[in-house]
Amino acid sequence: MLPAKLFATPLFVLATLSPVYAQEETAPPAPAETAPAEAAPAAPAAPAAPAQPTGIAAEIAAKSPDHKTLASALTAAGVSEKLAGQPFTIFAPTDQAFAAVPQPMTQWLMDPNNTESLAKVLTYHVVPGRVTAEDIFTKIKTGGGKATLTTVEGETLTFTEVQGNIKVDGTQGSSGFITQPDVEQSNGNIHVINGVLMPTLG
Repeated sequence: MLPAKLFATPLFVLATLSPVYAQEETAPPAPAETAPAEAAPAAPAAPAAPAQPTGIAAEIAAKSPDHKTLASALTAAGVSEKLAGQPFTIFAPTDQAFAAVPQPMTQWLMDPNNTESLAKVLTYHVVPGRVTAEDIFTKIKTGGGKATLTTVEGETLTFTEVQGNIKVDGTQGSSGFITQPDVEQSNGNIHVINGVLMPTLG
């Protein structure tokens, strides 16, 4: 939903001048007061500059040119600050993965009024602690071909092995493959994935 535009309606005030009576017959009439000049309309405010990635988002953006959308979203939703100082693992969708999400959904999530939902989606891509690709493969094998990890958002991600690759499944049929594992970060690591994982929204 596009934000409603507010239109300011100018208000014109009609001033009536009362007649001025001379106190003496010989006194000239008082000069009419000059109406004050109208103030120039204020210049429209410049659009706010997009927030610069901070914290872990800035680190991700610096190490990977394919994660600009993720870095911006992590900053906008305040998730980057929440991850500071604690070990974590992010399953990080690329810019191309975000571009494949239907535009109405992307616009809705990036609306400042829906920051809470955006944070929910982003934290669904994060699990506590450093979890390597080897750790995931081990869990899949010991789990009989399937493994689950609980995300910071609260719901689980499901992992399976498909032709030697790790597939990650979220809710609502969302999924992605790890295309680059174990990208080290200062207090965690990321696994690059080619899909955006969706939690239960609503």
